[in-house]
Amino acid sequence: MEKLSFLVSLITKDNDYQREQASSAQAAALKLGASVQIVYANNSAVEQTQQILSFVQEPAKRPTAILVEPVGTAMERVARAAVAAGIGWGLINTEADYVTSLRQHALVPVFSFLSDHEEIGRIQGRQIAAILGDEGCILHVEGPAVRNVANLRTKGMMSTRPERVTVKSLRGDWTHQSGYRVVKSWLSLSTSRELHIGMVVCQNDDMAMGARQAFEEVTVMQERDQWLRLPLTGCDGIPTAGQSWVRQGWLTATVFSPPLVGEAMLLAANAINAGAQPPQRTLVAPSSFPALAELKRAHSPD
Repeated sequence: MEKLSFLVSLITKDNDYQREQASSAQAAALKLGASVQIVYANNSAVEQTQQILSFVQEPAKRPTAILVEPVGTAMERVARAAVAAGIGWGLINTEADYVTSLRQHALVPVFSFLSDHEEIGRIQGRQIAAILGDEGCILHVEGPAVRNVANLRTKGMMSTRPERVTVKSLRGDWTHQSGYRVVKSWLSLSTSRELHIGMVVCQNDDMAMGARQAFEEVTVMQERDQWLRLPLTGCDGIPTAGQSWVRQGWLTATVFSPPLVGEAMLLAANAINAGAQPPQRTLVAPSSFPALAELKRAHSPD
């Protein structure tokens, strides 16, 4: 049987979770005896499309399958071109309506493999309740609105946060630098002090650490200390990053969302070898780190 080859297209190299996705792909390729090429889109949907099409349109470069975590939309045109060229197509951490129709006549695997983003948000809402209590105001640093990932996480968080907790939202792009930039800009406004923020909730750990850097640069010592004392949470929970930052006290909590690309590669390989379609949608469950009960005990007024 011909050696399997995979193209993995990721959002950015400036993100711990994306680098962990790449590591999981490399480990899976080693296990499968397959080859893998990893490209990063530098947070540009246009660059990502061009990168992938360069592999699709040149027969000598075509992989067995492409696994893509889109920067923006779910890339229907590119997906259809890939499948027409006999290349499998796996969407990572997002879904698209076109997958159903594309699978109907495809001779290669077509599927979605994603974290349960709404449950990630629900866990963050429960963390707010465990840490902040029944009322207060949070600063919420979201990912970009162009994908459903950030929107689903926000929807989940809003559904489980205590009703009397109000939310001030800012938008980042999943990177440390974006978290730093949007929080630093917001801190320059008088409203940053008027809202009486009681907790900072970020949709990934990199943006949370960027927010922390912005707090560290506040020049008035009393204000800086107040910001740095606030509970600060993130998401991704990579053992060497988010979980480590919780243990060091830089973050109060995170949500562990396992890297997916390696498992998606194994799923695609099994389907290719069996000559069958994998499940159309695989949803991976997240978890709180530390556990919610532990957070509640640690922050109980008693």
